[in-house]
Amino acid sequence: MAGYRELLRTPGVARIIAAQLTARFPNGMISLVILLHIEGITGSYGAAGVVLAALSIGQAIAGPVTSRWMGRWGMRPVLTLTTAVCAASLSAIAFLVVPVPAYIVLGFLAGASTPPIVAAVRTIYAKMVNSTQLTALYSLDASLQEVIWILAPVLITFIATQAGTVAGLVLVVVVLVAGGAWFILSPEVGRVRIPRSKRSFGTVLTRPPVLIATVVGFLLIGSFAAVEASVVATFEHDGLEAGIVLAVFSVGSLAGGLAFGHLPMGPWALARRLTVVTAGLALTAVWLDVWWIGATLFAAGIGIAPALGTLSAVTTASVKFSDTAEAFGWVGTGQLIGAALGSAVAGFLIDGPGGVTAAYASAAVFCALALLVAVVFVRGLPDLRVRGASPIPDTEPVPTIT
Repeated sequence: MAGYRELLRTPGVARIIAAQLTARFPNGMISLVILLHIEGITGSYGAAGVVLAALSIGQAIAGPVTSRWMGRWGMRPVLTLTTAVCAASLSAIAFLVVPVPAYIVLGFLAGASTPPIVAAVRTIYAKMVNSTQLTALYSLDASLQEVIWILAPVLITFIATQAGTVAGLVLVVVVLVAGGAWFILSPEVGRVRIPRSKRSFGTVLTRPPVLIATVVGFLLIGSFAAVEASVVATFEHDGLEAGIVLAVFSVGSLAGGLAFGHLPMGPWALARRLTVVTAGLALTAVWLDVWWIGATLFAAGIGIAPALGTLSAVTTASVKFSDTAEAFGWVGTGQLIGAALGSAVAGFLIDGPGGVTAAYASAAVFCALALLVAVVFVRGLPDLRVRGASPIPDTEPVPTIT
């Protein structure tokens, strides 16, 4: 914890962490409140699911694009534009009563205009601390983001059920705009300028560590989505238990990140951390008891924030500074697709003969595949114990007078 205290005493670090967490807080509320809102209007969970799928597709497609735009037009203009469009789209969903296809279009637009806060802040981090502190900062960020997933679903469920889904969507818009403004107006966002990339769009994926981080993130987040579906299906008659168990999962991640996230990251660091997550998830299917599932998910959670911190550090250390935002955009897209696939696979298995036990097993399989990728391609991962996680400097020929 001494290392984290030193990080937070670095000028601007505590402020930018708080601002970006507030700006990202709506991410933990949007899906749930849209599901409740569209189902309440149409009476169909199927229609609500299609709108949510459109939202996810929009986020997945736009992530690398809007992240790369920040190198062309600057972070503040891109973040301001996307925040405004996203807020307008969510407001339209809240107040307009229109056919389902119109909600699908609005959902896609809201997803496509989701502000690229993660790509922006993780690019900024690389310029705020030295290379030896950057890995710890990424782990701290991954740990503290669990606060979003612990508090946001509880808050939005309470608001939506007590005051209505329109009020819930209005709350999302207010937090989106207020948190986005706080982040956009932060001095660090104005001081850090991402150089315009000279490489074509998508070239960053030819860097082996970025591709590995994208694939591992895809599989790892897929396992989390399968866990969430499995827990909800297990305790469907007692929503309190489901919420508590998922909160314990996030608390485990928070604890693991704070306890172990600062440790040096060699090429095998990712595999070791994924081993902890895989082992915990593999045990969940043994006994469908609330205490057992809570304990095993807490154990699995201990490796999550450290693993996510490693993915961020590996990504940054493997590309030029001008490509960091786009690289994080691709990693984020992989995670979004993984979440959609994990939920779909778990849902199919829950309805099948294997039931919820098979769904828990699928979560372990997803994570085991992520572990396999980290082991098989370990030589493609950088050793960050010496050089740190700073991005590769952008260099240009310097003209000389002869």
